[in-house]
Amino acid sequence: MATKATLSPGPVRPVSSNLKVNDTPPVSLSPDAAPFIPLAKETELGSVSDAGVQFARCASKLRLLRSGDPASLKTELNLLFDQLISENYNNNFSPHTYIRPEDVCALLVHASRLVPLSQEHLVIKLCQLIHHLLNQLQVIVDEHTLELLVCYTLRALSACSSWTHSDVLLALSTLVYGNGHKCHKHLSELLGETRVLMLYTAPTQPDMELRRAALTCMANLCLGIPGQPSLDEKYKSVCFRVFLETLQSPKSSTSDELLYCTVIQGALKGLQCLLSGGKWKFGPGEDLGSLLAALKRLMFHGAPGVCVEWLSVLYPATLPQYEAQSAPKPPELAPDPPAQSKASGNKKKKSRGKGKKTDEKRGDDGEEDEREREPVLLKGGGVKGGGGGGGEAWSKGPAASPSLYPSWKKSSSDSEFSDPEGGAQNKLRLYHCRVRQGALHCLLVVVKGVEKRTLYGYWSSFIPDAPIGGHPPLTLLTIILKDPSPKVRACALQVLSALLDGSRQLLGVAEDTAPPRTAFTPFSFSLATAIRELHRSLSLALLAEASPHTLTQVIKSLAHLVSNAPYNRLRPGLLSPLWRQIRPYIRHRDVNVRVSVLTLYGALLSAQAPLPEVQLLLRQPGGSSTSTTGSHTPQDTALSWRQRDGPSSPSHRSAHTSPPASRTPAEEGEGGGTGPPWLLQLCLSLVTQPREDQSDSEAAGGGGPTSLEPFPLRLEALQVLAHLVRGYFPLAQGSLCELGQVSASCLRETDPSIQLHGAKLLEELGTGIIQQYRAESSVPETARVPLSQVVQFWLEVLSGPLNRALQSEQHPTLQTSACDTLSSILPQAFAQLPDKSQVMCITVLLGLTYSDNSLVKAAAVRALGVYILFPCLREDVMFVADTANTILMALDDRSANVRAKAAWSLGNLTDTLIVNMECVGEDFQEELSDMLLLKMLKSAARASADKDRVKSNAVRALGNLLHFLRYGQLTRPVFQQPLEEAVRALVQTVQSEATMKVRWNACYALGNAFQNPALPLDSAEWSSDAFSALCSVVSSCKNFKVRIKSAAALSVPAQRSSYGDVERFGCVWSALAMALENSEDTHDFLEYHYCASLRHTLAKALTHLLSLSQSQDMPALGASLAGEEGKGIREHLVKYLRGEGEGSGGPGREGGKGGERDGEEGDSSNPQERVTALQKTRDRLRGACVEAEGGEGLGMDEARGAEMVVAFLEDVLRSCEELEGSHGTPTVAQFTPTV
Repeated sequence: MATKATLSPGPVRPVSSNLKVNDTPPVSLSPDAAPFIPLAKETELGSVSDAGVQFARCASKLRLLRSGDPASLKTELNLLFDQLISENYNNNFSPHTYIRPEDVCALLVHASRLVPLSQEHLVIKLCQLIHHLLNQLQVIVDEHTLELLVCYTLRALSACSSWTHSDVLLALSTLVYGNGHKCHKHLSELLGETRVLMLYTAPTQPDMELRRAALTCMANLCLGIPGQPSLDEKYKSVCFRVFLETLQSPKSSTSDELLYCTVIQGALKGLQCLLSGGKWKFGPGEDLGSLLAALKRLMFHGAPGVCVEWLSVLYPATLPQYEAQSAPKPPELAPDPPAQSKASGNKKKKSRGKGKKTDEKRGDDGEEDEREREPVLLKGGGVKGGGGGGGEAWSKGPAASPSLYPSWKKSSSDSEFSDPEGGAQNKLRLYHCRVRQGALHCLLVVVKGVEKRTLYGYWSSFIPDAPIGGHPPLTLLTIILKDPSPKVRACALQVLSALLDGSRQLLGVAEDTAPPRTAFTPFSFSLATAIRELHRSLSLALLAEASPHTLTQVIKSLAHLVSNAPYNRLRPGLLSPLWRQIRPYIRHRDVNVRVSVLTLYGALLSAQAPLPEVQLLLRQPGGSSTSTTGSHTPQDTALSWRQRDGPSSPSHRSAHTSPPASRTPAEEGEGGGTGPPWLLQLCLSLVTQPREDQSDSEAAGGGGPTSLEPFPLRLEALQVLAHLVRGYFPLAQGSLCELGQVSASCLRETDPSIQLHGAKLLEELGTGIIQQYRAESSVPETARVPLSQVVQFWLEVLSGPLNRALQSEQHPTLQTSACDTLSSILPQAFAQLPDKSQVMCITVLLGLTYSDNSLVKAAAVRALGVYILFPCLREDVMFVADTANTILMALDDRSANVRAKAAWSLGNLTDTLIVNMECVGEDFQEELSDMLLLKMLKSAARASADKDRVKSNAVRALGNLLHFLRYGQLTRPVFQQPLEEAVRALVQTVQSEATMKVRWNACYALGNAFQNPALPLDSAEWSSDAFSALCSVVSSCKNFKVRIKSAAALSVPAQRSSYGDVERFGCVWSALAMALENSEDTHDFLEYHYCASLRHTLAKALTHLLSLSQSQDMPALGASLAGEEGKGIREHLVKYLRGEGEGSGGPGREGGKGGERDGEEGDSSNPQERVTALQKTRDRLRGACVEAEGGEGLGMDEARGAEMVVAFLEDVLRSCEELEGSHGTPTVAQFTPTV
């Protein structure tokens, strides 16, 4: 049934009920009647069509009718109903028809009052009228009309004879279409156990027409409207059971196959409506497995040659262990054995190079499978295909040799059937095709509505694991390669794309680079073979497909596969054949095919870039791939529509010419050219060069300048260029000027989409240059883009149309992208730009922070956060002050996105303050306003209570500010309360339930603050809370990164007085010792990666405390080191001093983007320096013990504790010396200074 939507008033004035019409007497239809002559078509736009006039006339007459003489009333109603039903109200047929929905509702309500239920013929006509008007006029009735008419139809179902129920149910299904949530009063009457819909949808119902009508009514009840409530869960479950039982029930021997197909279609449509309302929660039983098993069976319903015993339930498994070989059933299709035999005997395999005419006819027509004759496949030899399906197999005739060529490419004689027989066969084939298509549509809804993790267990039922011998399993790839209908093949490809989309978590486990194992097959290897089988099968489909729409779906499925497969973990060689195979399709006559090819190239360039295999393919010269195997398609339709008749087309090649041998990527890379990649040149030409001919589907490609390629193609080409620059910048940097010119030309165009992609390409170019100039970059200086060229590039960009894009207020997305482009300027190049260019960039960005659009404001604030890190700008106090005020204003914005970008920029600005403090000194600190610092401190403290995405950078800014403040500022009364609020904000964040990233940034911020010697850590009240929070998380937090950051923060204070009294110092020591003892206690396996780094940081913190310890600390330290706790500390200290565990997973400095600290703490000291420092601590404490023996210095308890500590340190150093001496390395004694 056509989708309905409430019509909005159009320009046509509605026909009133008082419209005077020439009331001519009706003429009865008879063979002797005069031929029908349509009235002249009205040329005026607002004229009323004949259908509207007829409706107004009949409605006027109907309103005048009253209950009176039953005979005359019945005659009048019959006549009026016939006249209303005979009119075509479809807008396509009568484009000027406008009938108000309220007039339709009023007519139907009045008619229902005139038709008694005893007049069953009138009841049928009224039901037909309800369906006709609501369906063709696309009217969804109001609640009052719905209530009256639903009650009327329900009374008719109970009072009228059963032969009327089919039409009554049709009217009821039309009424409830999209109104299921308004029928809650009648749901118990409709869906009760013994009610009419349940009785008519039961598998035991013999009347297939009634069953189909009841299923359609139930499906329309389940149809959800966006923004409207859905059915109650109780009734949803009832409907789901009915639909599933219908799919599972077999066809009885007396049922008509065509009617059975319509019943199945109704159940499939109902499941689609039911499952489309969001995530469906399947029961704990086998609901999902039963549904998938039914859908898999119906995916092959009526397909030729499918003869298997289908499973009733599919179970989740990684291997196809539940699909066992079973005895095949006799084929249900084609009841005439002689016709089957003849069909299988007259099969002719088409030549791949000469199948153009037939393929074009069957590929371009939407229902070509109803005209074509596919071979009927019998039980026999198998076809080599995908694995994983077990006993479900597609069988072929015993005389046929195994072939991978799709069966729908083979046709039979047109004279195999007589005309009546052929018509019946075509109709049956059409209905079977619709069932398969409906099953795949329903499966698509299931795939999109069920969690990915849940579906992973069922992959082996729909995607083969590997090609195996014998009977290949029945999977989606079987349909893609063998189904005769392009619509069904396209549906299967859509399901495959939905399965692959977002499957990176599963496919990322695949790996086949290791040598194969003979004892068992790892799961990773099974996934790798599945990926290879997908590549193989989709490549076959690509070669054989002729329908442009289905061909587009094949290429899209390949793009989803490439986007999610881990090619860096697979053996090379998968991408090279695909790269060469799709290249000819870039000149396909259908623009949608060409766009999908570019999408696939974009996926290839984005897959784990940079891949060595793709690098070699990009380096190939422009003409190399056209001469390799698989570079041309078997259809002329896939050739260049510009060069189809040229000398390079297959029709001009010699039929006896054998294709050249394939070469490996390495061999082809050796002979590759040094010019720009051919793909880059191709995309540049698609964006800028005029087209030479007209595309067949130009209308589908959208409008644009007639001299250029269609917009979708140009947009996709720009995206491919962006992917290429992002992943393979060294190959694209030689065309930097050309790419800049293309971006500038795009910015000059009027279409916002083209302008946006041009700006994004500029941003990628700038980002690629910045990556080359990073300090950690491995690109040699000679291979980088010269700085002079970078400066010239940005001079041309800034003097071009980018300024207009920055001021394009009507296109905020374009402004946002232009701001991102400005932020991608290389800092060294920015310093060499003319002053006017620098001022222009800064002024524009400061101005855009006042934009009313939150996206533009956020992008401008972020760009300022990038500029504040530029060496040429960060020492400019005025720029720092202006940027700070702008960021603080944005930090109070109502948009969370703006606040998050502002917090990130504030973190960068405070990073700049620390750099300037270390490089410039106190001069910069004195020039910066105290009031500005106070505002920044207060704003950062408030932001630390915001959302986590704001909080993570706000605490980073607080740590920098607390580190930056001078003693004179900290002692001022105005700073006292903000200082305390800032520290307490950090303490609360450390102890909160925020995300771990926020908490470890807060720990890092406290450690950063502790570096300021002016902070009164020994006397301030808040310092006790800070140390207590760090001690708590260092030993109890489940996240090891938070423990690492807190341990590092506890080791920052450089003076013993900063740790406070003896009790606090002892608490810090005990917390670190306990954390070291529990450094392997975790319930998350992923945290073990950080165990070595955690132990390293804790050992460093303990040695730091030992180096600062004083006499009053000795009793507690001695007691700790002399007990069981000391044995564990000793073991880890020895490893720390020797530098063990500093490889992978060990300590190393990591920093997130924008200064977010998300890695482990670094330790620049080497093992020798660590041993020397510990020896100094030992010697200092030994000297104190000597003084105590002379009666000076330490008390008795302190002296005893000091002796225990000295003995412990000597034992540690002795162990290091023994271990290093046994390995032949310099011993501790060799670099021990003389005491």
